[in-house]
Amino acid sequence: MVPLKPLNLKAFTLCMRVATELSGEREVILFAYRTQDYDALNVWRELDGRYSFYLSGDGVIFSVPDLGALQTHLCVTWDSRSGASALFMDGRKSLTKVYKKGHTIPTGGKVILGQDPDRFLGDFDAKQSFVGEIVDVNMWDSVLSVSTIKDMVSGKRVPRGNIFDWETVELRTNGEVEVLNTEL
Repeated sequence: MVPLKPLNLKAFTLCMRVATELSGEREVILFAYRTQDYDALNVWRELDGRYSFYLSGDGVIFSVPDLGALQTHLCVTWDSRSGASALFMDGRKSLTKVYKKGHTIPTGGKVILGQDPDRFLGDFDAKQSFVGEIVDVNMWDSVLSVSTIKDMVSGKRVPRGNIFDWETVELRTNGEVEVLNTEL
């Protein structure tokens, strides 16, 4: 995915619709933003079925229901000023956790959906790859309100992502990836 502007983030909301039939006995990555030196922002389903995101090091983990074959609307929010982070599934918010207060997500990386690069754009582990559907990926450089996220889930129009806007994003595929044009 090619961003609309460089990621130099002190806050974000990242949303997507996801469906998979992979069982909980496999860790999979949904979203990876890797710089030359490290994983700057990764969103995972962990081996034990919990969900997490990592900002340049250790992560924050959420115990929420698992994904399935029916599409789930998933959002992750984080604000550097307070460290407040949360995960949303179909508009329902997890508890808020304090994570990486004062951190900044750096520029200069690449975004990959469904695969974890163990080095900058390389060293992929097939056992960590996502199998299923990832669609409607949008990202903002701010934390969206709970009501805006609920509106998005219900199909109401909300401001388009200013980092990634699924309606206009440039996708570059590699490997066994199919890009399907479907109505959301």
